[in-house]
Amino acid sequence: MAVKNKAAESEQLHLFWPRHRRMTLVRAMTVQSFIIMLVIGVIIVLYPNPPIGAWIVIGILTIMALLGTWVVTLMAMRPIQDLSSALVHVSGELSAQVPPNLNDSYYVHTRLRPLLKLVYDMATNQTRPTEDTGSDGVVAPNIDVAGQLNHTATGLIMLDASGEVVFANKSAPILIDGNGKKSIELIFDVDPSISQWLAERDEHDIHAEKTWRRIANKLTGEPDRRLFDVYVSYEKGSEAETIITLFDRTNDYQPEDDDLDFIAFAAHELRGPITVIRGYLDTLNDELAGITDPDQKELFQRLIVSANRLSGYVNNILNASRFDRRHLKIHLEEQTVQNIYDTIADDMQMRAMAQQRLLSVSLPDGLPTVAADVNSMSEVLGNLIDNAIKYSNDGGSIEVTAGVNGDFVEVSVVDHGIGMPANVISNLFHKFYRSHRSRETVAGTGIGLYISKAIVESNGGKISVRSVEGHGSTFTFSLPIYSTVADKLKTGVNNQGFIERSSSGWIKNHGAFRG
Repeated sequence: MAVKNKAAESEQLHLFWPRHRRMTLVRAMTVQSFIIMLVIGVIIVLYPNPPIGAWIVIGILTIMALLGTWVVTLMAMRPIQDLSSALVHVSGELSAQVPPNLNDSYYVHTRLRPLLKLVYDMATNQTRPTEDTGSDGVVAPNIDVAGQLNHTATGLIMLDASGEVVFANKSAPILIDGNGKKSIELIFDVDPSISQWLAERDEHDIHAEKTWRRIANKLTGEPDRRLFDVYVSYEKGSEAETIITLFDRTNDYQPEDDDLDFIAFAAHELRGPITVIRGYLDTLNDELAGITDPDQKELFQRLIVSANRLSGYVNNILNASRFDRRHLKIHLEEQTVQNIYDTIADDMQMRAMAQQRLLSVSLPDGLPTVAADVNSMSEVLGNLIDNAIKYSNDGGSIEVTAGVNGDFVEVSVVDHGIGMPANVISNLFHKFYRSHRSRETVAGTGIGLYISKAIVESNGGKISVRSVEGHGSTFTFSLPIYSTVADKLKTGVNNQGFIERSSSGWIKNHGAFRG
């Protein structure tokens, strides 16, 4: 064991210079100077008035000292020469210099061998084993990892325990302010942002992972806009606690956004004719009510339902486009949940009847008022009820209920239809997402729930879903009780700055309001 430790010690790089300085420079020059001074001192003592011969001896000793100094200098310079020859050799440069032979006993004796070996090993992208080598004995390649990561289109960001950016490659969407501070340039429309998600990690979360899909770094229409799938890994206590990997999916997602822009333009042009058609259908239905037979009345109801549903699709498309461009405006005011539902009650009952569904609405009279935008929230409630109707079985029932939960009023839409598996629920509120089964059996645009979530959060609430495949689904959204946010709404102050009140009193959505 002693032999092994001694051999290992001989390979330590830091031992070279102390050995070289002690053995070559200090010892050699000290001994030489001592001998010369001793001889000169003896001559002066023996010959107070030195004869010519003594001066000759002194001269010879001086010459010998100079020669000795030259020899010592050469000895001191040899390691530098050998290291230089080794570096020239590994650089590939043509030279007459002969590279040092590691088997030469001189390099072993002077402890220079480990330094030369390190030069040769680095030239082949391998480093010597250290105490940090893994238990499997694998030696990591000596590669400039940070530099190489700049050559990939995949973004990589590392955050420390305080959430500060400690590393980001060139492909990562990073903003740098005037003080040089780095921040992540990503827009989280309807999901918690990375910082919010990290803030939710408590002391019991040692490791956690989360994936976001279709996250943009800029608003729709802005130059250099990119769309990412974002994967975040959190490891408590690590030097870089959070590692964010961003896969650039712009080529996959951008065409859909371009299509939405075109469809939104077309929808804007269609809204006028659809409104006219709905108006004529309502008028004809009222004027012919006394002379139409039951089959004709049902026909009119189906036409009205289809026209209203088409109008709903148009509104979803337009609002999704506005939301993506931050042009969706809402006006929060004191309202009751009953008033919100009353704006769509007739249409919802007609849709349920046309599809042979039973719609039951139970909204208690004693519910507190809420802060809500009537137009946008009626669209949300209509989307949820319409989905419940579409995904229910023939003759099935849909229940709409409401109740108080803390500082919020919660509204639930329950159906007893086909339900959804867990893998569908996790992606349900993403734009354009539709499960394979729903695409084949039920008509839709894939943006109804996306815009519903955006509107609910813009109104200061949250939306969620519970579902069991084969047993139905329950969608629940909340709205803040008006009294809990009244002061903020009156002054235009909010705790996250996501809602901006303009001079006209309208509120421009920038994400989610938290009362």
